[in-house]
Amino acid sequence: MNLTQIIKQQINASINTKLAILEILPEVIGNSGQVLSNALQQGHKILCCGNGGSASDAQHFAAELLGRYVSERPSFPAIALNTDTSTLTAIGNDYGYTEVFARQIRALGQPGDVLVAITTSGNSANIIAAIDAARERGMQIIALTGKEGGKLATLLQPTDVHVCIPDNTTSRIQEAHILVLHCWCEIIDHIYISNNPSMFKK
Repeated sequence: MNLTQIIKQQINASINTKLAILEILPEVIGNSGQVLSNALQQGHKILCCGNGGSASDAQHFAAELLGRYVSERPSFPAIALNTDTSTLTAIGNDYGYTEVFARQIRALGQPGDVLVAITTSGNSANIIAAIDAARERGMQIIALTGKEGGKLATLLQPTDVHVCIPDNTTSRIQEAHILVLHCWCEIIDHIYISNNPSMFKK
Protein backbone atom coordinates (compact mmCIF):
# COMPACT_ATOMS: atom_id res chain seq x y z
CA MET A 1 0.00 0.00 0.00
CA ASN A 2 1.46 3.38 -1.01
CA LEU A 3 1.11 6.66 0.88
CA THR A 4 -1.83 7.88 -1.21
CA GLN A 5 -3.70 4.66 -0.50
CA ILE A 6 -2.98 4.97 3.23
CA ILE A 7 -4.29 8.54 3.25
CA LYS A 8 -7.44 7.59 1.32
CA GLN A 9 -8.01 4.68 3.67
CA GLN A 10 -7.81 6.98 6.71
CA ILE A 11 -10.12 9.58 5.18
CA ASN A 12 -12.68 6.96 4.15
CA ALA A 13 -12.59 5.42 7.62
CA SER A 14 -13.25 8.84 9.14
CA ILE A 15 -16.11 9.46 6.72
CA ASN A 16 -17.69 6.11 7.59
CA THR A 17 -17.58 6.90 11.31
CA LYS A 18 -19.23 10.25 10.71
CA LEU A 19 -21.92 8.64 8.54
CA ALA A 20 -22.66 6.27 11.42
CA ILE A 21 -22.97 9.29 13.73
CA LEU A 22 -25.30 10.95 11.25
CA GLU A 23 -27.51 7.88 11.35
CA ILE A 24 -27.81 7.30 15.10
CA LEU A 25 -26.61 10.27 17.18
CA PRO A 26 -28.20 13.57 16.04
CA GLU A 27 -30.93 13.43 18.69
CA VAL A 28 -28.62 12.70 21.63
CA ILE A 29 -26.12 15.30 20.42
CA GLY A 30 -28.96 17.79 20.21
CA ASN A 31 -30.29 16.88 23.65
CA SER A 32 -26.85 17.20 25.24
CA GLY A 33 -26.28 20.51 23.47
CA GLN A 34 -29.57 21.74 24.90
CA VAL A 35 -28.46 20.68 28.40
CA LEU A 36 -25.25 22.67 28.01
CA SER A 37 -27.05 25.70 26.65
CA ASN A 38 -29.69 25.65 29.39
CA ALA A 39 -27.02 25.52 32.09
CA LEU A 40 -25.14 28.47 30.61
CA GLN A 41 -28.32 30.50 30.14
CA GLN A 42 -29.14 29.93 33.82
CA GLY A 43 -25.75 31.19 34.97
CA HIS A 44 -24.10 27.84 35.61
CA LYS A 45 -20.71 26.69 34.32
CA ILE A 46 -19.23 23.82 32.35
CA LEU A 47 -16.41 21.70 33.78
CA CYS A 48 -14.57 19.49 31.27
CA CYS A 49 -11.97 16.76 31.72
CA GLY A 50 -10.11 14.06 29.83
CA ASN A 51 -6.74 12.35 29.48
CA GLY A 52 -4.30 12.61 26.58
CA GLY A 53 -6.11 13.54 23.38
CA SER A 54 -9.32 13.85 25.38
CA ALA A 55 -7.59 16.40 27.60
CA SER A 56 -6.88 18.43 24.46
CA ASP A 57 -10.55 18.14 23.50
CA ALA A 58 -11.65 19.34 26.94
CA GLN A 59 -9.33 22.32 26.67
CA HIS A 60 -10.52 23.02 23.13
CA PHE A 61 -14.18 23.04 24.18
CA ALA A 62 -13.53 25.31 27.15
CA ALA A 63 -11.61 27.70 24.91
CA GLU A 64 -14.49 27.88 22.42
CA LEU A 65 -16.90 28.79 25.23
CA LEU A 66 -14.63 31.29 26.97
CA GLY A 67 -13.60 32.94 23.71
CA ARG A 68 -15.98 32.51 20.82
CA TYR A 69 -16.90 29.86 18.32
CA VAL A 70 -18.18 31.87 15.32
CA SER A 71 -20.52 34.61 16.46
CA GLU A 72 -19.61 37.46 18.77
CA ARG A 73 -21.30 36.88 22.13
CA PRO A 74 -20.49 37.15 25.82
CA SER A 75 -17.96 34.63 27.08
CA PHE A 76 -19.41 31.57 28.78
CA PRO A 77 -17.94 30.09 31.98
CA ALA A 78 -16.03 26.89 31.25
CA ILE A 79 -13.05 25.23 32.93
CA ALA A 80 -10.86 22.44 31.55
CA LEU A 81 -9.76 20.59 34.68
CA ASN A 82 -6.69 19.04 33.00
CA THR A 83 -4.77 22.28 32.29
CA ASP A 84 -3.29 23.31 35.66
CA THR A 85 -0.08 21.31 36.07
CA SER A 86 0.50 22.45 39.65
CA THR A 87 -2.97 21.30 40.69
CA LEU A 88 -2.75 18.03 38.76
CA THR A 89 0.66 17.10 40.14
CA ALA A 90 -0.18 18.15 43.69
CA ILE A 91 -3.37 16.09 43.77
CA GLY A 92 -1.74 13.23 41.90
CA ASN A 93 1.19 13.18 44.33
CA ASP A 94 -0.87 13.51 47.49
CA TYR A 95 -4.02 11.54 46.62
CA GLY A 96 -3.26 9.53 43.47
CA TYR A 97 -3.98 10.16 39.81
CA THR A 98 -7.51 8.79 40.12
CA GLU A 99 -8.43 11.88 42.16
CA VAL A 100 -6.97 14.62 39.91
CA PHE A 101 -10.37 15.66 38.53
CA ALA A 102 -12.69 14.53 41.32
CA ARG A 103 -11.01 16.70 43.95
CA GLN A 104 -11.28 19.78 41.73
CA ILE A 105 -14.95 19.05 41.07
CA ARG A 106 -15.68 18.83 44.78
CA ALA A 107 -14.17 22.31 45.17
CA LEU A 108 -15.52 24.00 42.02
CA GLY A 109 -18.70 22.17 41.09
CA GLN A 110 -22.11 23.54 42.09
CA PRO A 111 -25.65 22.22 41.61
CA GLY A 112 -26.74 23.06 38.07
CA ASP A 113 -23.22 22.99 36.63
CA VAL A 114 -22.43 20.44 33.91
CA LEU A 115 -19.53 18.00 33.78
CA VAL A 116 -18.39 17.03 30.28
CA ALA A 117 -16.41 13.82 30.86
CA ILE A 118 -14.43 12.75 27.79
CA THR A 119 -12.92 9.28 27.42
CA THR A 120 -12.53 7.23 24.25
CA SER A 121 -12.57 3.91 26.12
CA GLY A 122 -15.00 4.69 28.92
CA ASN A 123 -12.63 2.96 31.33
CA SER A 124 -10.49 5.82 32.67
CA ALA A 125 -10.53 5.56 36.46
CA ASN A 126 -10.11 9.30 37.01
CA ILE A 127 -13.02 10.07 34.68
CA ILE A 128 -15.25 7.62 36.52
CA ALA A 129 -14.18 9.23 39.82
CA ALA A 130 -14.96 12.65 38.32
CA ILE A 131 -18.48 11.52 37.46
CA ASP A 132 -19.01 10.25 41.01
CA ALA A 133 -17.82 13.59 42.40
CA ALA A 134 -20.06 15.54 40.02
CA ARG A 135 -23.04 13.49 41.10
CA GLU A 136 -22.22 14.28 44.75
CA ARG A 137 -22.25 17.99 43.86
CA GLY A 138 -25.63 17.84 42.12
CA MET A 139 -24.19 18.45 38.66
CA GLN A 140 -25.58 17.30 35.32
CA ILE A 141 -23.30 14.75 33.65
CA ILE A 142 -22.56 14.41 29.94
CA ALA A 143 -20.25 11.53 29.00
CA LEU A 144 -18.52 11.59 25.61
CA THR A 145 -17.13 8.13 24.84
CA GLY A 146 -16.60 5.43 22.21
CA LYS A 147 -16.12 1.64 22.13
CA GLU A 148 -19.64 1.03 23.54
CA GLY A 149 -18.88 3.23 26.55
CA GLY A 150 -16.74 0.79 28.54
CA LYS A 151 -17.21 0.55 32.32
CA LEU A 152 -18.51 4.10 32.43
CA ALA A 153 -21.63 3.14 30.46
CA THR A 154 -22.69 0.70 33.18
CA LEU A 155 -22.43 3.41 35.85
CA LEU A 156 -24.46 6.16 34.20
CA GLN A 157 -27.91 6.99 35.49
CA PRO A 158 -31.08 7.90 33.55
CA THR A 159 -30.50 11.61 34.29
CA ASP A 160 -27.03 11.47 32.68
CA VAL A 161 -26.48 11.97 28.94
CA HIS A 162 -24.21 9.56 27.05
CA VAL A 163 -22.85 10.40 23.59
CA CYS A 164 -21.07 7.21 22.50
CA ILE A 165 -19.27 7.17 19.15
CA PRO A 166 -20.03 3.89 17.30
CA ASP A 167 -16.42 2.93 16.58
CA ASN A 168 -13.61 0.97 18.23
CA THR A 169 -10.63 2.87 16.80
CA THR A 170 -9.27 5.57 19.12
CA SER A 171 -8.29 7.96 16.33
CA ARG A 172 -11.73 7.75 14.72
CA ILE A 173 -13.41 8.32 18.08
CA GLN A 174 -11.24 11.37 18.77
CA GLU A 175 -12.05 12.85 15.36
CA ALA A 176 -15.73 12.32 16.04
CA HIS A 177 -15.45 13.89 19.49
CA ILE A 178 -14.21 17.11 17.91
CA LEU A 179 -17.24 17.07 15.60
CA VAL A 180 -19.59 16.61 18.55
CA LEU A 181 -17.93 19.45 20.45
CA HIS A 182 -18.36 21.73 17.44
CA CYS A 183 -22.01 20.70 17.14
CA TRP A 184 -22.47 21.71 20.78
CA CYS A 185 -20.83 25.07 20.07
CA GLU A 186 -23.22 25.62 17.17
CA ILE A 187 -26.21 24.73 19.36
CA ILE A 188 -25.08 26.99 22.21
CA ASP A 189 -24.51 29.93 19.87
CA HIS A 190 -27.77 29.33 18.00
CA ILE A 191 -29.85 29.25 21.18
CA TYR A 192 -28.12 32.29 22.65
CA ILE A 193 -28.64 34.32 19.45
CA SER A 194 -32.28 33.18 19.23
CA ASN A 195 -32.87 34.34 22.81
CA ASN A 196 -31.08 37.66 22.32
CA PRO A 197 -31.95 38.75 18.76
CA SER A 198 -31.55 42.47 19.38
CA MET A 199 -27.84 41.99 20.10
CA PHE A 200 -27.25 40.51 16.65
CA LYS A 201 -29.25 42.80 14.36
CA LYS A 202 -27.09 44.29 11.59
